[in-house]
Amino acid sequence: MNIKTTSSHDSMQKVKNNCLVNGKEYRILKLLGKGKGGYSYLAESDQGKVVLKQIHHEPCDYYQFGNKIEAEMNDYKRLKEIGITLPEMLDTDIENERIIKEYIAGDTVYEMVLNDRPVEECLCQVKEMCRLLYAADTNIDYFPTNFIMQDGVLYYVDYECNQYMEEWNFENWGVKYWSKTSEFLKYVQEHS
Repeated sequence: MNIKTTSSHDSMQKVKNNCLVNGKEYRILKLLGKGKGGYSYLAESDQGKVVLKQIHHEPCDYYQFGNKIEAEMNDYKRLKEIGITLPEMLDTDIENERIIKEYIAGDTVYEMVLNDRPVEECLCQVKEMCRLLYAADTNIDYFPTNFIMQDGVLYYVDYECNQYMEEWNFENWGVKYWSKTSEFLKYVQEHS
């Protein structure tokens, strides 16, 4: 396991090469993305490809965290009980703040929108998720990088969820990023 921590001005943690999770070795293949709570890597073991999430403790201007690994575990359980389609949580290393998830192959809804691919079926399925979530007084992070369509099924590949607030529901916030709106194009420009 090699974890590189940069200067105190930048507390970014990155996993390199091989990594242990509860004594099991995973080979890191590539960085998939960075979110508010961690870095997600495509990794593999002798059982095949998985996602390894390394929790980070970088500040976030618009979100307050408690115990991140505990929150991930609780959110996963909550969303499973609601009936949201998620990648399975395969292992959790609390001491090293790492989670192993089922790997969902495919493009994110963000990539689909960016490349002018149709997202109508994704929209139908996220609206069904909303029906379940709103009835359970819950919101998820509706940003399109958190959704992957695999074999005709839309997966929410993050585990973050929060108490329902109308301003952060899909219709008032998320949908703004599920087509080439001014908000979507501004995000693309700022993150290119």
